[in-house]
Amino acid sequence: MKSIILSSFDSLPYFTMEAVKQLLGVESVAAGTIQTALYRWMKAGQIIQLKKGVYMTRRFFEQHRAIVDFAPMVSAILIPQSYLSLEYILQRNGILTEMTYPVTAVTLKQTRVFENTLGTFAYRNIKADLYRGFLFSEYMGIPIAQATVAKALFDFLYFRPWKSSRRLAGYDLAEDLRLNLDDFSENDQVEFESFVEISKSKKMEQILKALRKTVWQP
Repeated sequence: MKSIILSSFDSLPYFTMEAVKQLLGVESVAAGTIQTALYRWMKAGQIIQLKKGVYMTRRFFEQHRAIVDFAPMVSAILIPQSYLSLEYILQRNGILTEMTYPVTAVTLKQTRVFENTLGTFAYRNIKADLYRGFLFSEYMGIPIAQATVAKALFDFLYFRPWKSSRRLAGYDLAEDLRLNLDDFSENDQVEFESFVEISKSKKMEQILKALRKTVWQP
């Protein structure tokens, strides 16, 4: 199978085996033949496997990898019903500054991690009541959902273990987790509090109290 076929996918964010078959326009081409071609293209470095059955051409990757929305777009391709949140959003907004994190997202589907040539993409499952607090944008025709800063902080703390020792008077949550919350606006605080109320989580109520005692004092 001629690799010139790949040039037809160079302008697309991703393609599938079915897309290759449709491009050939030959119903008699066996799935095994297409799979063999895909395997050879991967070995030759001409394509990148994002997940099982989903690929990106090396040319598309090289042309778009430096764009700020590239990783968010890949995250949305891997699990369309997800929104970027947690460490990824907090780091992009300067709230987490000391480490490099994988691309992190939240979904109604099962918790899982994808590792491919482009990096690590981690997804956490959340209940339907809390599947909110994100905004949509688009890159290369792919809808991308990203949490607000307040929701990203809520998700980050919601999924972290909460030890009873942290309830002690004088405990500084932001200092302990090295969270830079100096620029967290009053509106962000109100939004964060609304998610705590929706969650009906005793743990999140305790966390909110801890934040009010230290960084969100009136």
